[in-house]
Amino acid sequence: MSKGTILKVSGPLVVAENMRDANMFDVVRVSDSRLIGEIIEMHGDRASIQVYEETAGLGTGEPVESTDMPLSVELGPGLIGSIFDGIQRPLEEIRARIGNNLTRGIEVPSLSRDKRWSFTPSVKAGDTLAGGDILGTVQETDVVLHKIMLSPMLSGTVKDIAAGDYTIEDAIGTLVTDKGEEITLTLIQRWPVRRSRPYKKKLSPDRPLVTGQRVVDALFPIAKGGVAAIPGPFGSGKTVTQHQLAKWAEADIVVYIGCGERGNEMTDVLNEFPELIDPNTGKSLMERTVLIANTSDMPVAAREASIYTGITIAEYFRDMGYSVALMADSTSRWAEALREMSGRLEEMPGEEGYPAYLGSRLAQFYERAGRVINLGSDEREGSLSVIGAVSPPGGDISEPVSQATLRIVKVFWGLDSALAYKRHFPAINWLTSYSLYADSLGEWFNENVDGEWMSLRGKIMSLLSDEASLDEIVKLVGMDALSPSDRLKMEAARSIREDFLHQLAFHEIDTYSSLKKQCLMMKLVVAYYELSLKALEGGANIEEISKLPVREAIGRFKYIHENEVEQEYAKILETLHSQLDDAQNRKEEL
Repeated sequence: MSKGTILKVSGPLVVAENMRDANMFDVVRVSDSRLIGEIIEMHGDRASIQVYEETAGLGTGEPVESTDMPLSVELGPGLIGSIFDGIQRPLEEIRARIGNNLTRGIEVPSLSRDKRWSFTPSVKAGDTLAGGDILGTVQETDVVLHKIMLSPMLSGTVKDIAAGDYTIEDAIGTLVTDKGEEITLTLIQRWPVRRSRPYKKKLSPDRPLVTGQRVVDALFPIAKGGVAAIPGPFGSGKTVTQHQLAKWAEADIVVYIGCGERGNEMTDVLNEFPELIDPNTGKSLMERTVLIANTSDMPVAAREASIYTGITIAEYFRDMGYSVALMADSTSRWAEALREMSGRLEEMPGEEGYPAYLGSRLAQFYERAGRVINLGSDEREGSLSVIGAVSPPGGDISEPVSQATLRIVKVFWGLDSALAYKRHFPAINWLTSYSLYADSLGEWFNENVDGEWMSLRGKIMSLLSDEASLDEIVKLVGMDALSPSDRLKMEAARSIREDFLHQLAFHEIDTYSSLKKQCLMMKLVVAYYELSLKALEGGANIEEISKLPVREAIGRFKYIHENEVEQEYAKILETLHSQLDDAQNRKEEL
């Protein structure tokens, strides 16, 4: 164990000497207060240490002790429903012990050492196991069955294993490795956060992550195992959009990382999630959620660790065969922490002061997403989808973090402050956003939802694009200068914007739309446009078509209960036909 002394303190950066035997990324304990830090640079016998706690009051000559282990997370029963800080300290447990304020140097194990878990083995003595094989299960919450896996680094034969109630450190059995060593099996494993967990094979992203948000599912879908970015200026609804995705995305496990966000936003999450009822299980959403709270007033260096901590926990659940959705809010704050540490290390700055390795670090994070065949002999499939918010200063997405992110992700949900000021939420701009998964997922939507899905999507995107072009003319010469068919396009596009894309997050019905309901809504809007176009050709008046009473019913269709949508759809379609026929007949009578 390497021991040295402090030579220099510069904010969260501490330089220690006599650390020749330590290694890069080792965790160290700094000073008599035993603050947690991590070695991020070595020069001879000098180590630069990123300290994850407040360094006020530290002086030169104080001791530094290396643990000779990289920064790792504890993986085992007790993760679900927990709230951790950026280095996996359990905040609720700390609060129970010392009150509301974190004390420097506090050492509390990430997972409870006292709680007993009922373990049911799924292997027996004599079975030969490979890394990643499932040893047995623990019912962690009512909705999550925690699969206890053999570490990816181990393989061998089970000597003994027994059912029972165990703490996470109790021996549940023994494994004899291929070299003849006996390894004690427990419910817990540790994994270095900066190293991605291994898998057998990565699969192509050809299934959507259904979110229940119409603008996402219908226009800019994300694949299971995909990566998406939500850049947007202050107040444009990034956090609410991420909350909606966390609540409603078709994922078994949700990992939410509040990375450098304001304390009151994180408080909203902590208060709201336990009260939310999961629509799939009827239980609290916290029964399948892990929260990592690293607010803006916490030490800046811990932000850098928080997204690695979160994605390692997410990979662990992916390895069990679950579909995991990870929300990182926001990677800009993480990049700011990188920039601050880089500046203190006196590295050569890149664009806008960010380190030259910003792009590669972002890529390392996002590339850990994917739909994979996991290790083990039972061919489990798991997926990890990553959705990162980006907070560009002043909403300018030409800045380095946004640009580096866009080079990596395949889905871009561009939030627009102009839409937010008009109270159009989610404020995802349909003209600047894109999804590179749309075509590869089209086959799935056509087969599993409706054969017309991609055709309807194309028509809606075309109408929205035409509206943007026509809008320029309207601003110059007014609506009356447009031809009746162009005016109809404007009316249909308005219907798409106000009735289909506008979705109320806090409305009990509209907060979530099933794919079937989304498809029927698209069909209604497109039917209004196409049937009205025929009526126009038959001599109907554009003024009358734009004021049809049935448009109110089309607009209110999103508030219809899921079990009534098909009857209501048929009724509205019939009314639309009859009202357009009436409009045409009146014109003929004249």
